[in-house]
Amino acid sequence: MINELAREIYENNKAKGFYDSPKNIGEMLCLIHSEVSEALECDRKNKYYTDLLSRQRQHGEGEKTRTLYESLDILADNMFFESFEKLVKDSFEDELADVMIRVMDLAAYKGIDIEKHILLKMRYNSLRPHKHGKRY
Repeated sequence: MINELAREIYENNKAKGFYDSPKNIGEMLCLIHSEVSEALECDRKNKYYTDLLSRQRQHGEGEKTRTLYESLDILADNMFFESFEKLVKDSFEDELADVMIRVMDLAAYKGIDIEKHILLKMRYNSLRPHKHGKRY
């Protein structure tokens, strides 16, 4: 499933022109890092998806916002785009999704079976000592 998602992300990025020029792995890694930094800033500002929803409810848009929040996946594209920008964009969750999208795009670009490597690493980590033998 993860590899399928990675391929879908990669194909969408190709279709959107992100592969029109040669890729630089260093640049791709820096863009992953930039998304992590953006997530950090969201946390520092307490900018979370659920927090955005709460703020909308406090401003008297509760029922309307709740409906959008609960059914983003079934909205027509134009309504989804508007709702996403209002409720989700630039939140902590959105930035974490960007991290994952960039990582999976890189994995698909390099032909890496990322699902297999996640499972291998998870098993390896399960066999390691407490905190992997480190202080933190």
